[in-house]
Amino acid sequence: MNNPNNPAPFKKYALQFWQWFKAVWHRFWHFMRLLNHRFQLVRWILLIGLVLFFCLSAFLTYKAKTSDVQDLKSALKTTTTIYDSQNQKAGSLYSQKGTFVELNQISKNVPKAVISTEDRSFYTNPGFDIKGIARSVLSYVIHRGQITGGGSTLTQQLAKNALLTQQQTFSRKLEELFLAIEINRVYSKDDIMTMYLNNAYFGNGVWGVQDAAQKYFGKNAADLTVSESATFAAMLRSPSYYNPINHMDNAISRRNLVLDLMVDNKQLTSQEASAAKQQQLTLNDTYAQSDGYRYPYFFDAVIDEAINRYGLKEEDIMNKGYRIYTTLDQTQQAAMQRSFNQDWAFPADAADGTPVQGGSIAVDPKNGYVTAVVGGRGDHVFRGLNRATQIKRQPGSTMKPLAIYEPALESGYHYDSVLQDKLTSYGKNHYTPGNADNTYAGQVPMYVALAQSKNAPAAWLLDKIGVKKGVGAVEKFGINVPESDQNLAFGLGGWGKGVSPYQMARAYTAFANNGKLANTHFITKIVDATGAVIVDNSDLKSKQVISSSHAKEMTSMLLDVFKNGTGQTAKPSGYTVAGKTGSTEVPDSYGYGTKDQWIVGYTPNIVVATWIGFDNTDQTHFLKGISEQGVAPIFKLEMENILPNDGDYQFNTQPASTIAADENANNKGNWFDDIGKNIEDGIENGKNVLKNAQEKANEWYNDLKSFFGN
Repeated sequence: MNNPNNPAPFKKYALQFWQWFKAVWHRFWHFMRLLNHRFQLVRWILLIGLVLFFCLSAFLTYKAKTSDVQDLKSALKTTTTIYDSQNQKAGSLYSQKGTFVELNQISKNVPKAVISTEDRSFYTNPGFDIKGIARSVLSYVIHRGQITGGGSTLTQQLAKNALLTQQQTFSRKLEELFLAIEINRVYSKDDIMTMYLNNAYFGNGVWGVQDAAQKYFGKNAADLTVSESATFAAMLRSPSYYNPINHMDNAISRRNLVLDLMVDNKQLTSQEASAAKQQQLTLNDTYAQSDGYRYPYFFDAVIDEAINRYGLKEEDIMNKGYRIYTTLDQTQQAAMQRSFNQDWAFPADAADGTPVQGGSIAVDPKNGYVTAVVGGRGDHVFRGLNRATQIKRQPGSTMKPLAIYEPALESGYHYDSVLQDKLTSYGKNHYTPGNADNTYAGQVPMYVALAQSKNAPAAWLLDKIGVKKGVGAVEKFGINVPESDQNLAFGLGGWGKGVSPYQMARAYTAFANNGKLANTHFITKIVDATGAVIVDNSDLKSKQVISSSHAKEMTSMLLDVFKNGTGQTAKPSGYTVAGKTGSTEVPDSYGYGTKDQWIVGYTPNIVVATWIGFDNTDQTHFLKGISEQGVAPIFKLEMENILPNDGDYQFNTQPASTIAADENANNKGNWFDDIGKNIEDGIENGKNVLKNAQEKANEWYNDLKSFFGN
C-alpha cells in the first residue's frame, strides 16, 4: 500500500516528465536550428520586424508632419469667434482655452516648479525622455497592456492636450511621441513652455495659468509667489484632488513636496523652500468667465452645420481659432430669447412639474438667412436637443397649404372655388376626417376652409387632386414624405415621421418670397486662424418652386388665418401677418387636448415657425385645448418683440375674404359676369370630375388585375 506521506512516487513521476520534456525540447530545438539554417528564419523575422517598424515610423512621421503643429501657437492664442450677419462680433466658442499670456507675463517661479515636478530635462531633451519611455513600457507590461500614464515630457503632454484625445492607448502614446518630436523641431523651448502653461487644466473649469491665478489667488500670473507657483505645479498631477478650493490639506501637502523637488533640482535653496512652506494659501476668486456663448441654441446650430454640412470636427471648431460669419440677427435673437424666458406665455407645467417645451426659428425668406433660433426652455445643454432644428413632430394643419391648397391652385382651383364640406369616409380603411367643431356647411369656399382649418373639405380636395400630387408638392418645398405616409391623412399633418420647425419655416419661405424656396443656412463664411477662407457660403440661390401668382393667392388666403380664422388670438398687435396654425390630437382616452401645437407665420421680411409640446406625450403630459389656446401667446409675444425691429413691409395682396367681398360688390347685378364665371367654374369642375373618374377607373382596373393574379 502506498504511503501518501511518502514523496518518492511523486519524485519518480516528476523525473520521468522532466526527461520526456527535455527530449521533446531537444528535438524541437534541433528542428528549429535546421529550419533556420535552411530558410534563414531569424533573418527574415528581423527583416520583417524592421520593415514593420519603418512603415509605422513613416506613417506616424507623416501624421505628425501633416498635423497642425505649425499653427498650434496661433490656434491656442485665439478663440473661435462668431460674427453676425452684419459682421459684428456676436460671441466666442470656448473649449480648452484660457486667457493666453506670453512667458514674460508669467512668474518665473511657475516654469521652475513645473520643470522640477514634471520634466527635469525639459530644456535639453528632444521632446521625449528615454528613461520616461522605459518606465511607460515597464508599466505597460506590469499592467498587462494597460497604459497608466506617466513618463511623458512637457512637450508630449502639450501634444496630448492640444492635438490628441485623452484616451490612454499604446497607439495614442506612439502618436504623442512623434508629435512631440515635431513640436520640438518647430518651436523653441520657451514657446513650448508658454503653450503648455496656457493649455494646462487647473480644475474648477479653469484652463491656463492666467485664469487659474485669478481663480485661486485673485492676481495675475506674473505676480505668483514661490508657494503659489508650487501649488499650481502640484495641481497638474490631479486638479480635482490637489486644488486648494476643494482640498486645501491635499494642496498644501503636495505643494510642500514640489518645493522639496525644486530644491533637489537646484531651483530653490533649502531656506527659500522652508519659507515658502510656512506661507498660507490665501484664496481669492476674482475670475469672471467671459460670456462668449451668448446665444446658445444659435451657436449650437452653427457648430452642427459646420460639422454636418462642411465636415469640420467639433474639437477643431472649438479650439482652432476660426472666424465663423453667420446669418445671425442679434436683435431678433435677443427678442426671441426674451420671449421664451416668459413662463406666462406657455401653458402650465404638467402635474409632476414637467414643463411644456418649445422651439422656434426665424428665417429671412429673401436670402435664407436663419436670423434667430431657440431650441427649448430651461437650462441649456451644450449641443443638446435643439427643438427648433432637430425634433420631428406631426405638423398638423400647417401642412395643408403645402400638401393640399397650393397643389390645388396648380390643378386649376382658385381661392374662392367651392369645396364639399361633409363628413365623408375614404378608401378601404374608411378614413373619416372630421371638422374640429363637428359642424358641416355642405359647401364652403376654399379660403374659408383654409382660414377655419376645416378638415372635411381639405381631405375632399386632396382626394380630388390626388395624394400623389400632394406628395409631389410637399417634396418641392424640401420635405420628404415616407412612402408609408403617402395617404389622405398626411395632407392634414397626421404622418408618422413628422417635421421640424426649421423645415416648416423653410417651406413657407416660398409663400413669403414670390414662390422662391430659400436655401436656408446658418453659416456664410468660415476663416481659419491663418486667414484662409475654408467655407464660402455667401452666394446661395433661392429656387423657384411655385409660380409667383400662386404664392400671391396662397398668401391672400393665409392672411385670413390671422384676420378671421384660427390664428386671430395669435395676431401681433399692430401688425399684419400671414400663416397657418396646426395641432395634432391625443387619443380620446387622454381627454380633450393635443400632442403638438404649431404656428407658422410670415411677413415679406421674415418667416417664424413655432412648436410647443411635451418631449414625451402620455396621459399626464399633453396640451389641453387647441392650437390658438396653447401656442398663440408665445407666437404673439415673439412677433411683437421681433417685428418692431424688422423694417417696414407691405404684402402684395389683400386677404382673400376682402378680395371676395370686393368682387361680389363689383359683380353684383352683372349677370353676364355671373354666367361667365359659372360656365368657367362648370368647365373646371367638369375637368376635375373627369380626371377623378379616370383615376378611379385605373384604380378599379389595377384591383381587378391583382384579384385575378395577372
